[in-house]
Amino acid sequence: MADTSDTDGARLGKEAARRLAAVPGCEVAAGLSAAEFARIERTYGFVFADDHRAFLAEGLPVASPPKRGGAWEQPWPDWRHGDPEDLRYRLEWPVREVLREVELGGWHPRAFGARPRGARAAVDMARRKLAQAPVMVPLYGHRFLPAGAGSYGHPVLSMWGTAVRCHSDHLVDYVEREFAGLDDGGPWDQEPTVAVWSDFVSWRP
Repeated sequence: MADTSDTDGARLGKEAARRLAAVPGCEVAAGLSAAEFARIERTYGFVFADDHRAFLAEGLPVASPPKRGGAWEQPWPDWRHGDPEDLRYRLEWPVREVLREVELGGWHPRAFGARPRGARAAVDMARRKLAQAPVMVPLYGHRFLPAGAGSYGHPVLSMWGTAVRCHSDHLVDYVEREFAGLDDGGPWDQEPTVAVWSDFVSWRP
């Protein structure tokens, strides 16, 4: 893989890591090594985006001030020592929850075209559409960034079933809003930029 240590994506990730480390109550372990990244990406079948990679290379977040809500007791994924089943659960969360709502709730985005008759056919259609989307990689709780070497600067998405929204403009903005107390509820300047999932953000019943 080409050296990405001094790209715009790398600088964005490093700045986000610097700002997180300055937040009182945050604990950050040594960053992931090249060998650790290779193992993670080989095991779970995705490649980190450049800014997400640089963020985790600078330091692996392990704890932060308590926040209300969240789907996991440990909101930060433990890419170094975490339970593989937990990490797979997090990685599969966005697709699994959408398919559940398609099956049980009759939900269907207009961007997918006409909904087929029958829940099984609708789920199969949604699964095929979602297979075209980048893997969404857990950042913190149910906040996600898309995978993809050579990509960076995507808005962080808040993903809870079919409730998908832009949580921040990019990774640095996310750290400022989530942990530095600057969350004013938006609006954000940047539109969603990730393939397929952007349709969920803009979809309305």
